[in-house]
Amino acid sequence: MFLLNGNILRVDTPFTVNGINYPQNWLRLSSEAEKLAIGITWQADPVRADDRFYWNGDVNLPKELEDRLEVDENGDPVYVPDTTEQLVTRGLKTNWTQQVKHTAGTMLSESDWYVTRKAERDVAIPSAITDKRNAIRAECDRLEAAIAAATNIDEFIAVVNDQRWPRDE
Repeated sequence: MFLLNGNILRVDTPFTVNGINYPQNWLRLSSEAEKLAIGITWQADPVRADDRFYWNGDVNLPKELEDRLEVDENGDPVYVPDTTEQLVTRGLKTNWTQQVKHTAGTMLSESDWYVTRKAERDVAIPSAITDKRNAIRAECDRLEAAIAAATNIDEFIAVVNDQRWPRDE
């Protein structure tokens, strides 16, 4: 983005500097030296933090890793309406563990028919299918353990970004 005195200049928008009006195409057509001569600088747009892990893309506002029991402004428990159950906001660990289990379940469901066929008609499950199903369960277990062990947002992100689900070959 182009900046002038700390203010953003929008491309294809006319602007005025020291009483001189510049047309809307000036930023596109001018050279770097011409821009610098009147104090216009370039700054790369900020990189937005991953919204899966941070509130509003702000690296300074990570989402909670752990579940949180909700309380009101006085510190009193907030209850689920019409119950005696305290309201819980699920943290990243709970949400991602559920997602990992769902992924594993979806992947396993593709070959569930082999298991059904084995139970109903005693037809052997091919070893490649058994191996893949075992690998899916092992990856699910590994991810669940790693998610639970994460102690900060950086460790947690590293776990989420290191999923090694088996692929079809």
